[in-house]
Amino acid sequence: MTDNDVNAAIHEAQLEELATGAGISRVLSFYDALSPVTVDDMIGEWRGSGLHTGHPFDGLLERFGWYGKRFRGSEDVDPLLFSSSKGDVFTLNPTMMPINLIQKHPSLLRHDAVSAFFKLGGKLLITKKPQARLRMTEYRGVVTATMIYDCLPINDVFRSVSNDVRVGAMDIRGSRDPFMFVLRRSG
Repeated sequence: MTDNDVNAAIHEAQLEELATGAGISRVLSFYDALSPVTVDDMIGEWRGSGLHTGHPFDGLLERFGWYGKRFRGSEDVDPLLFSSSKGDVFTLNPTMMPINLIQKHPSLLRHDAVSAFFKLGGKLLITKKPQARLRMTEYRGVVTATMIYDCLPINDVFRSVSNDVRVGAMDIRGSRDPFMFVLRRSG
């Protein structure tokens, strides 16, 4: 077993513990200890899940059927993959996300009627065009792969737990703390 394998196993165990819920300072301390990734390290399809830290976005994406993200290249990124009740995966156009409203009133999206409406009409928001790019940027003192939305003031900044697991920090303009999430390679 290599040092990288040992570190990955340790980080996986720490991540599993944090996944039960932890404060943002504890999760960011873990994140800061992780290795950076390159743009090439992100290529592929990834399943996503939130890391609950008390952020207003905790659980929101999952409530609407969030599947994850797809990176085909530095200029060809699907930042919001969702799955239908039938299991079909589709790409949502983030242009339609009312990010300012969500930031100010996240509780509105927690109503069952809103998620039911989305599940019925979400496919109307499908896009076939890439909606984000990957670049290397500096965040929290480390240069690492970052997904930059084309139309939203959001950067998702990635660190490596292992070859097939990433932790992302969604840096949202106007939000004091990032929304934290996990990506696991699915394809």
